[in-house]
Amino acid sequence: MTTITLPDGRTLGYAEYGAPSGKPVFFFHGIPGSRVFRPPEEITKKMGVRLVCIDRPGYGISSFQPKRRILDWPDDIAELADSLNLDSFAVAGHSGGGPYTAACACKLPGRVTTAAILSGLGPLETPEATEGMLAYNKLGLTVARYIPWPLWRLFIWQSYHKGKDDPAAVMEKDADKRPAADAALWEHPEIRQVCYASTTEGLRNGTRGLAWDLRIVCRPWGFRLEDIRVPVHLWQGMDDNLTTIPMARYMAGKIPNSQLHVCEGEAHLLLFQHWEEILSVIRET
Repeated sequence: MTTITLPDGRTLGYAEYGAPSGKPVFFFHGIPGSRVFRPPEEITKKMGVRLVCIDRPGYGISSFQPKRRILDWPDDIAELADSLNLDSFAVAGHSGGGPYTAACACKLPGRVTTAAILSGLGPLETPEATEGMLAYNKLGLTVARYIPWPLWRLFIWQSYHKGKDDPAAVMEKDADKRPAADAALWEHPEIRQVCYASTTEGLRNGTRGLAWDLRIVCRPWGFRLEDIRVPVHLWQGMDDNLTTIPMARYMAGKIPNSQLHVCEGEAHLLLFQHWEEILSVIRET
């Protein structure tokens, strides 16, 4: 693990994987998550990608950032890119990392070469956005928009605090509601291991970062998808019940230079089936 100190004194934690001289790709984890969530090392190296996975503020080894906005994240990424002597790079994000991927594509058009949103959370601006979503998740996304911050922090703590020491307590609570495709992938020990490790590390300092993260992605993002000018690829499973097809179609319809890859019979964990394809598209765009 590695850190840099940002201009405001915060620590930003990250980890590098894959080919050191390969195509640089900044990867943004879901909610919750951390820098340890990534493809198998052999795939990253095979695809010639230098993968930089970053802890968002309040997760892992990154400092919490009070009153953070989604559009603050591209500034952190630009600082990290400068420290790594990278003029240009691709960005990719899974699930709750999707809004941050879009933000970087919008705010850093001179540096971001392409963006990939994988089973990404979309804006909640349309009634159909949450169609097909698990009832508990739909309720949480709605409550996050309106509940006072102290009550929201308590709600998230009650829901997630055990995840630091027992990730299964967080990740298995809706196991019976997993789509068939995700249930099959979850049987692979290596997939469970990386998801468990990402959750444990993400919550090492508590749930404050997670609570703020959920709060801001459920509210207006602060930028227009129509203003994104870099190529954006979106992958979405038809059977996903955590993020939804309507979200993906909405984003693809708003982003001018976008391509939506709809995966029939697949769900939220589709990236584990498509890492090579995803990294190939990113590398070649």
